[in-house]
Amino acid sequence: MSRNYRSLFPNSFTMGNMLCGFLSILSSLEGNAITAAWLIVLGAFLDSLDGKVARLSRVSSRFGVELDSFSDFLTFGVATAVLVHAFELHSLGRWGWIVSGIYVMCSGYRLARFNLMASIEEKKKFLGLPVPVASMLLVSYVIFCYELFGQIEYREFVITLIAGVSVLMVSAVTYETFPENLGTRENRIKFLLLFVFVIALIIRPRLVLFPAVLMYVLLCFVRDLGSTLKGELRKKTRTVDRDGSDYVESDNKG
Repeated sequence: MSRNYRSLFPNSFTMGNMLCGFLSILSSLEGNAITAAWLIVLGAFLDSLDGKVARLSRVSSRFGVELDSFSDFLTFGVATAVLVHAFELHSLGRWGWIVSGIYVMCSGYRLARFNLMASIEEKKKFLGLPVPVASMLLVSYVIFCYELFGQIEYREFVITLIAGVSVLMVSAVTYETFPENLGTRENRIKFLLLFVFVIALIIRPRLVLFPAVLMYVLLCFVRDLGSTLKGELRKKTRTVDRDGSDYVESDNKG
């Protein structure tokens, strides 16, 4: 089978993701919030498979990377913003447009930056919050609220979430990817956490998805912040030590 035909298989997952985004927008416009939300979740599932399938079939390419970004922008950028605006932010008028628009622009910026830095090989870390994760945080909150309250509640919290993920997408905060092997203790812990999450998701998907995604976003942020602070502390310590040694040396010469 030629390379062009083999590439149809992984690209079909990408196109499926794109279709989910389009159908989600239509569902939002028709007033079906839950259907729109679950279509985005389905798009995320397909998006998680296309890259792995491409590598397994050895047909990874720049075309696949670009097509994947277009699909991600539609599903996790535009469709997600339409969903949240249609069912929560529309009553804010132009401010609702602005909040939704900022999210769309940040997701587009994040995907463009990813394309410039992208390799067709699997990455160990992401620079900035991945757009699918940002979308999953918002969409899972919609599902969470409809399960508990029958509608989206706490508008201020929704706006805070949108602002937070928008900033994190364009930030330099690093986010972990799930490992492909069990070679290290850290990878085994990640697999164990993933296994627990999958079991809980199977049991209560509507209530588990949002807390799990929120925990991932916050833990990676806190870890990266801690690493940055430790690095700055080490730099200051080295500077103080160097200045002190210079002072002692000059004093001895005197």
